[in-house]
Amino acid sequence: MLKRYTFWLWAAVVVMFLTAAVHSITLFVSPAPQNEVERQLFELMRTYRPDLGPIFHPTMANLSTALSSCFSLLCLLGGLINAYLLKKKAGPEIMKGIVLIDLFVFAICFTIMAILTFLPPIVLTGLIVLFLLPAVLMVRTSSEKPAN
Repeated sequence: MLKRYTFWLWAAVVVMFLTAAVHSITLFVSPAPQNEVERQLFELMRTYRPDLGPIFHPTMANLSTALSSCFSLLCLLGGLINAYLLKKKAGPEIMKGIVLIDLFVFAICFTIMAILTFLPPIVLTGLIVLFLLPAVLMVRTSSEKPAN
């Protein structure tokens, strides 16, 4: 079981879906400010509109919501594509390319998360990368074996 790339890829799919679900909660739940400085910060995030172009004046809360939703959608897209290809029993040559693309994208995402965010997204994105690594190695070896 642990020697099959499908096990590791399914594990990555589950973590991708979990990450998308957990992270999408932040789109609907706002944290309460704990002190006066946080209250001022939250107020500025909701009301201050920097001039980012002639007709583009979003608040920082708008930009944060957009980035947060994009991360959830990235995880959902990765999980759905991988689950679909696994359900359809795509061949190892197709899966090798898809898993390499996943690993490339989520490794970059993990690096950015590790530098700029906090623990939950770092851990969840790290788990995705951790499960994609053995999948990449095992799909490569299974696709290089000659067919009988």
